[in-house]
Amino acid sequence: MDLGTELASEQSLVYRVAMKSLFEHLESLCEGAVAVDREARIVWISEKYVKRLGLKSAADALGREVEEVIPNSLMREVVRTGEPILLDIMPFGGESFVVTRMPLHDDSGKVIGAIGFVLYDRLHYLKPLVSKFARLQTALADAQKKLVEERRAKYTLSSFVGSSPAIAELKRQARRAAQLEATVLLVGETGTGKELVAHAIHAASPRAHRPFVAVNVAAVPETLLEAEFFGAAPGAYTGVERKGREGKFKLADGGTLFLDEVGDMPLAVQAKLLRVLQEREIEPLGSNRVLPLDVRVIAATSLDLAELVRLGRFRSDLYYRLNVLAIRLPPLREHLADLEAIADQMLEQIGVRVGLPQRELAPSAVAALAAYHWPGNIRELRNVLEKAVLHSDRTRLEARDFESILPQPAASPIPHAGVRPLTDAVAEAERAAIRTALVAAKGKKAAAAQLLGISRATLYEKLGQLGIDG
Repeated sequence: MDLGTELASEQSLVYRVAMKSLFEHLESLCEGAVAVDREARIVWISEKYVKRLGLKSAADALGREVEEVIPNSLMREVVRTGEPILLDIMPFGGESFVVTRMPLHDDSGKVIGAIGFVLYDRLHYLKPLVSKFARLQTALADAQKKLVEERRAKYTLSSFVGSSPAIAELKRQARRAAQLEATVLLVGETGTGKELVAHAIHAASPRAHRPFVAVNVAAVPETLLEAEFFGAAPGAYTGVERKGREGKFKLADGGTLFLDEVGDMPLAVQAKLLRVLQEREIEPLGSNRVLPLDVRVIAATSLDLAELVRLGRFRSDLYYRLNVLAIRLPPLREHLADLEAIADQMLEQIGVRVGLPQRELAPSAVAALAAYHWPGNIRELRNVLEKAVLHSDRTRLEARDFESILPQPAASPIPHAGVRPLTDAVAEAERAAIRTALVAAKGKKAAAAQLLGISRATLYEKLGQLGIDG
């Protein structure tokens, strides 16, 4: 006998001895064991199992179908499928057994029966496993609950401070919009509270218990916008998760999707958005499946969409689809009567956040704030108040606390030959820089904005302000 044959013979012997030893040890350690043939008839049963089942002897079980002796047995299922059931809890009378079941094969691999073992007769042996499973379930439930809470509306109409006629009309329109299913377009300058109103409309609508998902179009790279909105099938592009990626529309299914700065959306994505609004279905990137959708869209913009349509930068059909129910948010300078109430609420929030006593506004401070034109609106007001709180030790803020914070009005220029106002010089320099960037980017706005180091939204604003027909 050569070395290879001898080694193979030794391996076979070790395997047979191991299997026999494993079976004998398992049979002696467990609380019972039973074997069935291909018809699920009992061909062998251990003495422990005989006693536990209340039989007089093994002969009372042999040849009988396993369910006659063990009513809740799944041995027949193991024989039928050829698949093991490695861990299961089987009720028997008033008890529960922890069992394992495995198929038996002949040399050709054909299933000829099955064998089962009662590992434990008391469930407390599984306490560590059950406890770990329970902890995992609790952690999963907590994570799901947190995710749901994060996707709920954070604000209501009561969060929008103000009682002036302009704000009263805004709230009336928002309440009416909340009860309708129409697409809403929120129009207003930067910092007027468009996202807060979107939250409030959702919170007052029949969809309030469903997700509220917000996405800032200007903040997402153009190359990722389509996947961000509509999702991606597995392998659609490098970096996509193995199970694919759900887009914002799918996450908002049944609820509300808020599209902030929608005027910054590329034309190619605008076409797909129009289809979603019309057909109420999405097709993930790289997929040939169309998924039905039930989403209410609230869009917002600080740009003049009608002007963008005229310039060919925004699809007219999408504009008409979005502009079904338009709500204009007034700039702060149009409702200065609310300024003091808004500032008081902000000062309270700032005090809590930075851990300082709440400040108040003296009449002189209110007058100073009301005299400013607030191009950044409520967002700028918060920034100014926070700076004043951090730089002053006074509990009652006065006008002098804002002198170095509020921008001062420019003095009237004194005419002088050869000298141009700085604003004119800056505007001309910006025009030259933008035109150079557009030429270098071959007319592509996103690439030009990247070259200039500004966002697409800012570029579009400057194109309009400087009168550049890009």
